[in-house]
Amino acid sequence: MSLIRFGEFEFDEQTFELRRKGVHTRIQQQPARVLALLLSHHGKVVSRDQIRNAVWRKDTLVDFEQGLNFCIRQIRITLNDQPEKPAFIETLPRLGYGRI
Repeated sequence: MSLIRFGEFEFDEQTFELRRKGVHTRIQQQPARVLALLLSHHGKVVSRDQIRNAVWRKDTLVDFEQGLNFCIRQIRITLNDQPEKPAFIETLPRLGYGRI
């Protein structure tokens, strides 16, 4: 079992389960996959293309930009993270996402 601890959260990379202070916190699968990728690159910038290649299948017929924005928004809601004053996920315009 591979757990990543950050703040008051614990994320299981194998099952995509998120816990806050030991209590299971609901997060949908796609946002959980994006969170896993961001956590695995802690302290580094992760580009939108890196996220697309790692999380979205090539044959997926969805609007990637809209899908990624939804995932980031869901992660922020789940972590109670504010984009204006991020504690976990920082948007880096034209580069991608960083921190966590």
